[in-house]
This record gives sequence, structure tokens and C-alpha cells, in this order.
Amino acid sequence: MSSGGPIFCCTHTADDIVRKSANYHPSVWGDYFLNCTSDEVALRTCAEEVEKLKEEVKKTLKEAKNEPLTQINLIDTLQRLGLEYHIEIEIEEVIKDLYHDDNNVFQNIDDLYTTAMYFRVLRQQGYNAPCDVFNKFKDEKGTFKSELVGDTKGLLSLYEAAHLRVPGEDILDDAFTFTTTYLSTPTKDLSCSSPLQRQVEYALKQPLSRDMPRLKAWNYIFFYQDMEEKNSSLEKLAKLDFNLVQSWHRKELRGLSKWWKDLDVPSNLPFVRDRLVECYFWNVGVYFEPCYSLPRIFLTKVMLLTSIIDDIYDVYGTLEELITFTDVFERWDITASYELPEYMKICYRAVLDVYDEMEELMSSELGIPTCNENQSYHMHYAKEAMKQLVRAYLVEAKWFHKGYTPKMEEYLPNALVTAGYYKLTITSFVGMGKMVPKEAYEWVLSKPNFIRASAVICRLMDDLVSHKFEQERGHVASAVECYMNQYGASEKEAKDELNKQIEEAWKDLNKGILKPTPFPMPLLMRVFNLSRMINILHKHEDGYTHSTKKTKRYITMLFVNPIS
Repeated sequence: MSSGGPIFCCTHTADDIVRKSANYHPSVWGDYFLNCTSDEVALRTCAEEVEKLKEEVKKTLKEAKNEPLTQINLIDTLQRLGLEYHIEIEIEEVIKDLYHDDNNVFQNIDDLYTTAMYFRVLRQQGYNAPCDVFNKFKDEKGTFKSELVGDTKGLLSLYEAAHLRVPGEDILDDAFTFTTTYLSTPTKDLSCSSPLQRQVEYALKQPLSRDMPRLKAWNYIFFYQDMEEKNSSLEKLAKLDFNLVQSWHRKELRGLSKWWKDLDVPSNLPFVRDRLVECYFWNVGVYFEPCYSLPRIFLTKVMLLTSIIDDIYDVYGTLEELITFTDVFERWDITASYELPEYMKICYRAVLDVYDEMEELMSSELGIPTCNENQSYHMHYAKEAMKQLVRAYLVEAKWFHKGYTPKMEEYLPNALVTAGYYKLTITSFVGMGKMVPKEAYEWVLSKPNFIRASAVICRLMDDLVSHKFEQERGHVASAVECYMNQYGASEKEAKDELNKQIEEAWKDLNKGILKPTPFPMPLLMRVFNLSRMINILHKHEDGYTHSTKKTKRYITMLFVNPIS
């Protein structure tokens, strides 16, 4: 197939029904990960070395108890290198003590770099550091001091801190504009190959708070190894740990590849996007830690099947078939599948099999008995979320068949459901087991600002990059078309407005992790990480549907090549 783009057409199937076709490109990876092997002896040696170095880090953090700036610098480095998950409890204790310390650490900091870095570390951890700590860097006119322009390290630190602003923090809005302007201008003081200049260039494309944790670690490892002030033990630990986690992910991919091959999607469902590895990459962004293997694999399978369902509603199914498909999902009964055409049966039965399998695994792996209603509510919410999604897909299908363009007030509530993030949030909770109370699912379903913000980011970023591709092949109007039609706006005006809404949604997300929070940080991070992943995959292009470029590069970095 030509790399110039998709070819849109209609096809006559064996049943003589004219169906749309998007001609998606085939899998980039084929059976690559199905055939991956690992050296178990070498991995055990690596794991032992990681454990030893990890204890050294804990000791270093503890020994710096009376040196708050040393502690904060170390924590920041650990978080950037992707090592935070090894000592989460210790890090939380340090930051909590510093935040509640009567001797305010901010009072003893004069430079911009450290002030902004400390602010960011506190906010990342859920502590509401006051934004007025940046007032001392403004002049009598209320603008940031001109001498800051020459402090590239400080500007970068402030730029990163500004991305954690919440609604109403005008000083951080100003800081974002100020730092973006000057960081985007090359400086004579830095060579283009210096670690700091490379960090600036990367941050302008992908700020820390919106980056995928594993990609952030990969990039920072290479920045860090070139720094004069690096800690060699930390560098070694980061590389060993990255490779160890990578081997775990490759093992999971091997198992998923076998399951996917058994479904034989290219032959049975040739009209859908064949994106196993891309889905897994997406969900490593939601949780990469080895301890989350069970929920990560379940979420990947559900996301893959949801992608198939999405293509059935968007591309292949007739309206009559889609109405039946939706009704069959409402019943959630294998016997109902006999009412479906063969291609829908394959998908529907695979969905029921995956959910049944997860129910059994939750009993055997997590100790959650399926017969106990007080503990087995997880799968009930997962199924209801899927039903809610297909109902919303059907609404869009009906709009398309009528040629109807809704107003934004009608479009967005339904489109936030079809974005899939309400369902994926609930699904991401399922395998986390007993730490997820029933109230957490009810909270997601109530769509508070924090949850809605994640869906807004997903939906609008998706619409911005995919609307032209989708309109060419025939698709329900996106937010871009709905806004243009309702307000008589140009395409640029519509996109500018939607981008503003995305930025406001990020502020709501930032606010949602500040203590006190309704649920523990591990649950909130699933929501935040889902938002980060749409930012990774749908910034400037749809990197899921068209995965031959940047997404292939990311996957190669994380799952193919170890760090030497």
C-alpha cells in the first residue's frame, strides 16, 4: 500500500451490501513479539543488582533528612528517571514532612530554578504549593523580571511548573507565556548538543507533566548520562531498571500476541485497525509497573476489542445491524450472538470471553470471589460501561445516517462517552482489585470535573487530528464541524477554541489531584495517565490509526531496544 495515505472506498460484500472501507494500513509489527525470547539468567542477575542499588537510594534519601533541597533534587531525579515507583512510600513521607514543616522551605530559596522545581514536585505529589511564591520574580510592573531571560535552566523549570496550574492562577498563565516565548528562541550560551538545550527542545514538544512516564524515563536517562553532576549509581540503576521492566513488557506482549493471533483479526475482520502493539503501548502509559500486569493485560484486550467495535459502528456495519448489535450488548448473553452476522459474532463472543476470563482471574489472582456481591461489583461496572459506550456509538451512527450535524451542546455529552475514556477509566480500575471501592466506580459514572476533563482532552484532541480523515471517508460530524456549523466559524477559529478548551481541561485535571482527594492517588493516576497518552498519540496526528511513524518509533524505544 502507498504510504501517501488511506484510500476511501465502498465495497460490495458477499451479502451484496455496500459497505464503507477506510483501508487502514496493516499491523506494523506482525508476529514480531510472538517470537521474542529473553535470557532468564541475565534477568535474574539484573533484578538482584536493581534491588541492591535501590537500597542505596533509600539510604541516600534518608541520610539527607536535614537537607531539604538535597532531598527534593534527588526525588525530582528519581521521578524523571522512572525510579519513583520503587520508593513511593519513602518519597511521600519526605514530601509530606517538607510541606507541613513550619520552616517553609520556599523562604530559604532565592533562585528561580529551585523554587519552580520544588513547586512542581509538591504539586505532582498532590500538595497545593502556593503560586504566589513566584511573585518575587516579578518587577514593579507585574511582569517577570528581564534578567530571568538569560537563566535558561530557571526558565525551563518555571515552564514545567506552569503546566501544573489550576483554574484562576493568572501568574502561572503569565509564566507559561513568558517561558514559552524565550525558550523558543535559541540562545548563544548553549550549544545545540548540550544536555540542557536538548531538554529545552524536548520540553517544548512534551512537557513533563503531560509526558508518558516510560518515554519520560527513556529520554531523561540519555540527558542524565551526559550531565556533569550526575550520580553514576543512579544512572546505572535507571538503565538496569528500564531494561528489566522492558523485558517484563515484552513477555506480556508475547502472551497477548498469541491471544490476538488466535482471533486471526486480519482474516476474520479485515476492515478493522490491527493495532495490538499500539494498544499495549497505550496501556503501558496508563500503568507500566510490573505489579499492574493483570489490569494492564485486561485493559489492553478491552481496548483492542473496543477499537474493533468502534470500526464496526464507524465503518462497516449497516444501521440495521448496529441496532441489533447494541441490543445484544444490552443483554450480555452468549446465546444472543446467534442474531448477529458472522463478523459481529466474532467480536461479541471475544468480548464476553475476555470479561469472563477476567472475572475468573480476579477470583484466582486477587482473591475476589465472584459469588460475593459485596466484592464482585468490579465486573458489573465494567460491563455497564461497555453498554453505555455502544449506546453512544449508536447515537452517532444514527446522526451519520440522517446527515445530521448537532449543536455542540448536543454533540459533546455523547461524544465524551464515545471518546471511550469513561469506559477505559472504569476498566483500568477493575484489575486493581480491593483498593477500588464501589464508590470509585459510582464517582466515575457521576462524571465529576476531574473525570470529564480527561474525556474532554481525549475527545477534542482526537477530533482535531482526525476530522479531515474521517469526513473524507464518511463519518459523523466532529467537534470541529459542529462548532463551525453552529457559530459560522472558520476551521482555524474552531480549532483555536477547542484548543483553549483542552488547556482548561488540563487545569481541571491538575486541580483534581490536589489533596484532599476523594480516592487514593493510584486511582487518580490512571485517569491522569490516560490523558497523557492521548497527548502522546494524538498531538498533531492520529498516531493510533496511522502508526507507522512516531508511534512505531516510540514502541521501538520502549519494547525493542534495551538501553546500553
